[in-house]
Amino acid sequence: MTPKKELLFCALGGSGEIGMNVNLYGTEGKWVMVDCGITFADPAYPGIDVILPDLSFIEDRLDDLVGIVLTHGHEDHIGALPYLAEDLGVPIYATAFTAGLVRGKLEEEGSANRVKLRVIDQNTPFQVGPFGFTFVPLSHSIPEANALLIETALGRVFHTGDWKLDPTPVIGKPASPAQLSSIGDKGVDILVCDSTNAFNTEASGSEASVRPGIAETVAKAKGRVVVTTFASNAARLVTLGEVARETGRKLCVTGRSLDRILKVGKACGYFRGFPETVDPETAMRLPKDRVLIVATGGQGEPRAALSRIAEGSHTIRLDTGDTVIFSARQIPGNETAVGRIQNILAGKGVRMVTERQAHVHVSGHPGQPELAQMYKWLRPRTLMPVHGEMRHMMEHARFATTQGVPQTIVQSDGDVVRLLPGHATKIGQAPVGRLVLDGDVILPSDGSTMNERRKLAINGQISVGVAVAKGRLVGSPQIRVQGVPVEDERDAFIAEAVAAAAKAVDGPRRATDKLREDIRLSVRKVATRWTGKKPIVDVLLIEG
Repeated sequence: MTPKKELLFCALGGSGEIGMNVNLYGTEGKWVMVDCGITFADPAYPGIDVILPDLSFIEDRLDDLVGIVLTHGHEDHIGALPYLAEDLGVPIYATAFTAGLVRGKLEEEGSANRVKLRVIDQNTPFQVGPFGFTFVPLSHSIPEANALLIETALGRVFHTGDWKLDPTPVIGKPASPAQLSSIGDKGVDILVCDSTNAFNTEASGSEASVRPGIAETVAKAKGRVVVTTFASNAARLVTLGEVARETGRKLCVTGRSLDRILKVGKACGYFRGFPETVDPETAMRLPKDRVLIVATGGQGEPRAALSRIAEGSHTIRLDTGDTVIFSARQIPGNETAVGRIQNILAGKGVRMVTERQAHVHVSGHPGQPELAQMYKWLRPRTLMPVHGEMRHMMEHARFATTQGVPQTIVQSDGDVVRLLPGHATKIGQAPVGRLVLDGDVILPSDGSTMNERRKLAINGQISVGVAVAKGRLVGSPQIRVQGVPVEDERDAFIAEAVAAAAKAVDGPRRATDKLREDIRLSVRKVATRWTGKKPIVDVLLIEG
């Protein structure tokens, strides 16, 4: 797996899934990493919020890793860095806004002084080992989203990162059609491209088009208005600032991640003319029709501001006649979490507006017309889809073929692909997997801790304490039950389980381990007979 005079690619995350993007390019004995993101946990990971990529493949080759280059500042592209960057031990290259977000995360983890963070201007070539890079600005739902023009001795790759085409961007200045055509004129061997919206037959639309829909909805609202959006969508924050001013409402921004985006954005020269904000306490003292609140949590995150507002544990309170605008696309898999919050709000008499009721959101990813236009500008020899589930990447490859792209190759996490020379070909398999951030500890997602926790969540747990002396029971076994479905019959169940444990001690003397196992099986048989489940049974055996 040491790259020779060839250009290799391997995704350790983000291909075959949405989120947790980690991509490796290798040539002339060296590897470079593009992005290092996280994804968020689902109910299959009880007690877990954040999932990290397993980087063991490149950790076994750290002497060959020359750097990490970041396309933009979304969590699924930078979120793993606070936990993994120090151990990787290589410089991180990013534009100013992305670097500001990363620096804040590293400071929170106390590792900022031990990680080299190098700020690079857009459109300025720089070298990382045998790789030449240029940040090419594209539109997305965060400032300074960049494609990467990667130049090697074997050829050129255009790695899009997340992008869309926006004729009227609210923040930033994306590369012009002429600039992208010029890159195509010089030759693009491989286009590595975002597949998130590959099924969409229409373009995503301009960020500027959202303002009238949001403004109209806010103007019609009689009470308080909460708008929930992705914290990183700085352009949407600018739009909401303008809407607040236009509708005569004070702006309140609530959510730690929103505060961070505003702080870093202002330091980078964005948000000029943004209105002064008020804190939640002040917002609640204002007349209800004179405040516009921006809150995180539109994906149903239990600790985010909107969830706490809905549950009544936040300073901001909502009542009958108030409005919540969901100015964000619901990410697949979050339907249950979002529905829970919406049901709570509905029960309070709160009116909800989503993109189904009004034009309050546009996507940050390219639909088919935008993909087709990018092909025309760049004229790649080969397309390799990334950033999507398998269905998205296969559809992307199919669409590219209809648009005349000569070759496509669909890979998934762990596939090692030789991009150059010649036709792109899969040549091997790297280990991939997931890690979980459990409190302050990083663990394997399928390790003993998580497997035990899943079993506990499904079956419950029984603790049995037994004292024996010279092979005979001393006193009565003690039993405690957690999560076993006995409810009102708990006392009767425990009595039978105690009797079973006591009976298991009777008989000839046995080795400690054998006696402990006999007690465990006896108690579990009682639980299975009562409940149909097989709870975890832990036995504390005290011998005197």
